[in-house]
Order: sequence, then C-alpha cells, then structure tokens
Amino acid sequence: MYFVNTRSGDNAHNMVDYEYVEDEALIDTQIKRCARRLREEREKLRISQMDLSFKAGLSQNQVNYIETGKRSPTLYTLLKLCNALHINPSILFVRTRKRSAGKISEWRLI
Repeated sequence: MYFVNTRSGDNAHNMVDYEYVEDEALIDTQIKRCARRLREEREKLRISQMDLSFKAGLSQNQVNYIETGKRSPTLYTLLKLCNALHINPSILFVRTRKRSAGKISEWRLI
C-alpha cells in the first residue's frame, strides 16, 4: 500500500495529487518479516513469550498472535515490545543478506 504522485511538470512539488495504490502482497510480506524479526530478537535473548509479555505489559496470546502474523500490532504495541527487548525498532524493518562466512554483507529496508 503506497501513494503515488500523479501530477507531473513544474508545479508537481507545489500541488500534489496522490493516487492510493494498494499492494496487499507487499504489505503481507513486510508484516511477516517484521514478526519474524521480533521473534528472532526475543529468541536471541532467550526469553519466552510469557516473559516478554510481562515485560511489555501485554498478554502472552497477544505476543503470540503478533509473532505468528495473525495480528498486526499498533505502533504503540510495537514500541512497547521493542522497549521490553531493549532494541531499536528499526531492527525489525531491515533485511540482511549474509555471506557464506556468516558476516552481514548488506542491510536494506524491507
């Protein structure tokens, strides 16, 4: 889902018309990556969903639904989870490519 500037020419920067373009597949992919990264960060710290839910002030079911992609968290909930994990929220939105030696070779926004 994104917006596209449909106005062209010299006045494009002053008067912008936006057309709503929906791309459900892209959104679903990004949500799944974010959920997977959240779970990876939690597992890296070796804490359970129950422990994370307690630290974040959420229910264990809510954490489970978010990590499995069954529910999309609000920004507020996502920030609560990141604070509980002591991670920068941007970590959830980057994709890495690894070399064979296991070193990160590239970071990209999802």
